[in-house]
Amino acid sequence: MRTIHTDVAVIGAGTAGLAGYRSARAAGKRAVIVEVGPHGTTCARVGCMPSKLLIAAADAAHGQSNWDAFGLRLEGRVRVDGAAVMARVRRERDRFVGFVLDSVEKIPESDRVTGRARFTAPDTLVVDDHTEVVFAAAVVATGSAPGIPPPLRAAKDRLVVNDDIFDWQDLPRSVAVFGPGVIGLELGQALHRLGVAVQVLGVSGSLGPFTDPEVRAYAARTFRAEFPLDPSVRDVALERIDAGVQVRWTASDGAAREIVVDNVLVATGRSPNVRNLGFESIGLALDAGGVPLFDRDTLRCGDSSIFIAGDANNDVPVLHEASDEGRIAGENAAQFPNVRPGHRRTPLGIVFCDPQLATVGQRFADLDPTAIVVGEVSFENQGRARVLLRNRGLLHVYANAQDSRVLGAELIGPDAEHLAHLLAWGIQSGMTVQRMLEMPFYHPVVAEGLRTALRDAAAKLSVHHSRERRAA
Repeated sequence: MRTIHTDVAVIGAGTAGLAGYRSARAAGKRAVIVEVGPHGTTCARVGCMPSKLLIAAADAAHGQSNWDAFGLRLEGRVRVDGAAVMARVRRERDRFVGFVLDSVEKIPESDRVTGRARFTAPDTLVVDDHTEVVFAAAVVATGSAPGIPPPLRAAKDRLVVNDDIFDWQDLPRSVAVFGPGVIGLELGQALHRLGVAVQVLGVSGSLGPFTDPEVRAYAARTFRAEFPLDPSVRDVALERIDAGVQVRWTASDGAAREIVVDNVLVATGRSPNVRNLGFESIGLALDAGGVPLFDRDTLRCGDSSIFIAGDANNDVPVLHEASDEGRIAGENAAQFPNVRPGHRRTPLGIVFCDPQLATVGQRFADLDPTAIVVGEVSFENQGRARVLLRNRGLLHVYANAQDSRVLGAELIGPDAEHLAHLLAWGIQSGMTVQRMLEMPFYHPVVAEGLRTALRDAAAKLSVHHSRERRAA
């Protein structure tokens, strides 16, 4: 067994791991990066980019659905060539992965170790019994993997997770999607629009990223009008049969339902890849899921010299957060024991279904309902949205009832990705409702809907402050 001595050891060569390695090197320290699986990052290989490729094809196929309303007439019909759709997804996916591989190849070979790492001492890793890495500090950035509830394993060879979809050679005829969260909604709607018979099922009643009951209910009605969706089923039973997979369940209305599908897509969430890393052997305190307890501002695990970043810590598993966390963890590992809080951005989550979904800043569940006002706008009669025939949506903006600062928002609607960015920039800048209303809004644009919600919040704040003055 060879031994490597390094300042910083990084486990995982995904988005967070690569950012951690580069930050440590930029600080002038030696760093070694260890990877067991294929390079390419979750985002490029099985996440953000290939899913958007599939969604883009689905949106193009769905575009003709509004033609009659615009007075346009389609002679003949659009045919979805599933093999061609998936060929483009794989081709472009491989292109994005190639960019990441190019950056990995630029890392000196002496800094790269291939294999599965585990901690054997607070300052030592062993990689596949062939390499020992002795470090001053370490960054754990091992990513995550899809979780599969045991009852769904009855689908056997017809069970797929989102990681599998992008290697399909063709589209199936039918799919049951379990989990109406971010991944399930994006992929379920995309497959439906590409002509696949889709049934989306959930057991908790949750939908997408929403915690605001009114926004969640609006989203459920909107998607249910397009494809079969029930986020509150029970008594789910699967059986692998000759024709595919037989799925039985009790619907939210109490009725017994049954379908036979080609595949079962499990989109019930991802779990951090933290098993078998040897945390227990070095005395780190762990949560119920086996993730070390850590400070989210410094990413330090307890009082150790180990830092954890990206999906591995299960805090905010999105790419830009993973990149930020990798940078913070790498900088702190390089400067250890001089650990400093890193800059954290306003939370921002976007779901690329249609209409788009977004959460910004503090969600409804994070707030005291008695200490906020809620500014609201429906996009059903919003001018530009109606012009575009994209007038489905609801936006709730949450403002502090005392000082009028905008705290967060949850929304479904057209251009939610852009509205969410405007809100995130305003929140991070500490803007009040009044200050955001002083910003320019062009006419006619979808963003005028945000102004309407802010005006609603301003009116409610005025009423609230008047009541407080009278009470005083």
